[in-house]
Amino acid sequence: LAVKDPTAVERANLLNMAKLSIKGLIESALSFGRTLDSDYPPLQQFFVVMEHCLKHGLKVRKSFLSYNKTIWGPLELVEKLYPEAEEIAASVRDLPGLKTPLGRARAWLRLALMQKKMADYLRCLIIQRDLLSEFYEYHALMMEEEGAVIVGLLVGLNVIDANLCVKGEDLDSQVGVIDFSVYLKSDDDIGGKERNVQIAAILDQKNYVEELNRQLNSTVSSLHARVDSLEKSNTKLIEELAIAKNNIIKLQEENHQLRSENTLILMKTQHHLEVSKVDVEAELQTYKHSRQGLDELYSEARRQLREEAQLRQDMENELVVQVSMKHEIELAMKLLEKDIHEKQDTLIGLRQQLDEVKAINVEMYQKLQVSEDAMKEKNEIISRLEDKTNQINATMKQLEQRLQQAEKAQMEAEAEDEKLKQEYVNKSESLQNEFSQKEKQLLQLETDLKIEKEWRQTLEDDLQKEKETVSHLRAETQEIVNLKKEFLKLQEKNKQLKIICEDQEAALQELASKLSESKLKIEDIKEANKALQGQVWLKDKEATHCKLCEKEFSLSKRKHHCRNCGEIFCNACSDNELPLPSSPKPVRVCDSCHAILIQRCSSTVP
Repeated sequence: LAVKDPTAVERANLLNMAKLSIKGLIESALSFGRTLDSDYPPLQQFFVVMEHCLKHGLKVRKSFLSYNKTIWGPLELVEKLYPEAEEIAASVRDLPGLKTPLGRARAWLRLALMQKKMADYLRCLIIQRDLLSEFYEYHALMMEEEGAVIVGLLVGLNVIDANLCVKGEDLDSQVGVIDFSVYLKSDDDIGGKERNVQIAAILDQKNYVEELNRQLNSTVSSLHARVDSLEKSNTKLIEELAIAKNNIIKLQEENHQLRSENTLILMKTQHHLEVSKVDVEAELQTYKHSRQGLDELYSEARRQLREEAQLRQDMENELVVQVSMKHEIELAMKLLEKDIHEKQDTLIGLRQQLDEVKAINVEMYQKLQVSEDAMKEKNEIISRLEDKTNQINATMKQLEQRLQQAEKAQMEAEAEDEKLKQEYVNKSESLQNEFSQKEKQLLQLETDLKIEKEWRQTLEDDLQKEKETVSHLRAETQEIVNLKKEFLKLQEKNKQLKIICEDQEAALQELASKLSESKLKIEDIKEANKALQGQVWLKDKEATHCKLCEKEFSLSKRKHHCRNCGEIFCNACSDNELPLPSSPKPVRVCDSCHAILIQRCSSTVP
């Protein structure tokens, strides 16, 4: 037989115990039917089993005094992986009665069960196996698949409500011993299972009824709210209807008032016509006077405009002349500076040539001194040789040929010396001539430079004067610009006055045309009134047909009566209208006498 791994057997036993404790806790909690507290035995056994599962394969850590083996280390790691666990970790640390890490771990398990998040916290922990390897051995339950199975079983505990008091409980000194007698089966347990099934069915029915009751309450509340909103809208509609009725009554009253005011306005129109005629004549006189003053202002502004334009043209011409003179002066200054720079360069070159000639002259003089010293030495040698020849004429007979040769060589040397002297003299004379010429050129250049300096000084003075004139011209141009702006303002004012004048002329023309038309109509009305004096109105019963179209009056063909001639027309035939200044709408006029028509009301025809 193969020998089993003892750690695998331990893991299997712990997994089976976790299954039994979790199953028994859930079944007993459902049969118990209320919130669990800390004295409930299956709940205590569950915490003991979980403590054994977390302790399996835990590494022993060395402390200062002794070896330490606790589950608080991996549980404390959860708050770094799951931010929502920070609250229970802080609560565990703040509990006053806990002194050992094991007590803090037991308090942490109880708080996680009350939050219904124990499965989530441990799932985050077993996922990070690289971090768990610091606390557990490789064969520990939390490092193998049994840990994942236990985490899956813990999800079922979310149906349990637990109310545990952690603050006053002594969690440090509790002894974690598993009571196996709780998990042994008996006949009573089999009967209890049937009772539990019945109780679970009853509880399910109870939960269904409660849920149905809750839904019905929500629908009733929504219906009450709808009824209240409908009542409010109904009251609002009733109020709006009453307000609308009041508005209709007010509008009818206003209609009667407007009709009465219309009759009064028709009676006052003739009086307003006469008053408006007098006002128009007075306005015409004032317009003529204002027109004459505006013509004078316009002619004066036009004359000033011409003078300003002529002055501006003159100033612009002067400015162009001054600018051209300025450009010429600047060009001359540039050319003069260029000539001065070129002459300075030539002067520097001549000075350098003069220094070179002086150096050559000094070298030639030194060579001449050396040649003269050599001639003196040769003369001394010759004198010595002559003395020696006089003393040893007897002994020098053999050497006469050599002496003749030496004399020939001496003569040739003397000839060469004379030639060199002559060449040196000629060169020194030529150098002196060149030096004198250079001095003359230097004097000439110095005089030219003085003349140019004086000329430059005069040009600078002229340039300063021209700058002053330019600044003066700029000031004058600025004044011209200001005058131009004022002139533009005057032009704008002139345009505005022209527009106002044209509008006034158009208004006067319209008024004159309307006055002439109204005057002609008034005269026609007066003549018609004179001709038709003595006539009387027809009675309503007698006036049944229109005089022009000879059609019977009806609701669509209303009666209109002329108060001068007494004729009665329908509204279709009396379409002549006359505009009045005092009335916003034109009035109807009679076709024969041009008098104002009045709408008549009878008992039959409105």
